[in-house]
Amino acid sequence: MRREFSWRMFASEFNNAQFEEKGTGEMAPSYVITPLGGKVNRIFLVGVLTDVEPVSEDRGFVRAHVSDPTGVFTLYSGQYQPEITEQLSSMEIPAFVAITGKSRAYIPEDGDMLYASVRPQQISIVSPEIRDEWIVETCKNTFERINAMQEALKMSENHDSELQNLGFGSYLSKCIQTAVQKYEHIDLDQYKNMLKEALNYLTEGPGIMAESSDDVDIDSFTKPKNEKKPVKMPPNQQETSNKIHEAEDIVLEVIRSLEGEDGASWDKITGQCENKNLDVDTIEEALNSLMEKGLIYEPVLGTIKTT
Repeated sequence: MRREFSWRMFASEFNNAQFEEKGTGEMAPSYVITPLGGKVNRIFLVGVLTDVEPVSEDRGFVRAHVSDPTGVFTLYSGQYQPEITEQLSSMEIPAFVAITGKSRAYIPEDGDMLYASVRPQQISIVSPEIRDEWIVETCKNTFERINAMQEALKMSENHDSELQNLGFGSYLSKCIQTAVQKYEHIDLDQYKNMLKEALNYLTEGPGIMAESSDDVDIDSFTKPKNEKKPVKMPPNQQETSNKIHEAEDIVLEVIRSLEGEDGASWDKITGQCENKNLDVDTIEEALNSLMEKGLIYEPVLGTIKTT
């Protein structure tokens, strides 16, 4: 079974999730549904690892927290992930980390509040520049979902098809429709202010809040106010970024050659890309990036089409 799409999302939105969608079947994935239309099975986050503590010594469980400009992600790792658990436990605190993990949802028996957390699958130490780049990219992704949700809330029905007619991707449109059906009230001003808070963190430092909740200008996410020159990444990180961009071109070309009317299967895409000397992790990263950019979508699970 292929990996799920990895969402880039701020802690504030992830922690506000109050619904879980469980798949049918023994191996079917489950999703945390966020107010802005996130349908999260896997998540990619970057922030500051602030603490790691044991919560069940006999079972080897640890709990950790990673902060971003909007809030704090809660992570749990245990005996079924001994390498990740050991890696977390041995890290120096604080540290800038990049984490890919699975979403988890917990609802206490005596309550109706959902608590979302992350089970880490990969952890890497990163630079402050990579953390800042993640903030910018996550602002862009969140901004697109705010725009899509803003349009959806004006509609009485058929959110999916009408959003696609407005130019939003098929997968995003379906996710937005799911959120609209589940949440009675979605406070978009809250999330616009969240984006401003994240951007202010980059340009002016933590603790400075935007004065109003006016519409956010997406251009501001690409040009920090107090920066005259773009932040330069170290050579090895720049090479990684370039590698992903080159992989996107190859993957997109492969999809177009395979898709026909019904789309291309994930396995066939991966197989042909491997023949072009791309490794599986790079292929998946390129597919995730292309989905985020709205260049491809998933009409049915395991099938990819270009937009």
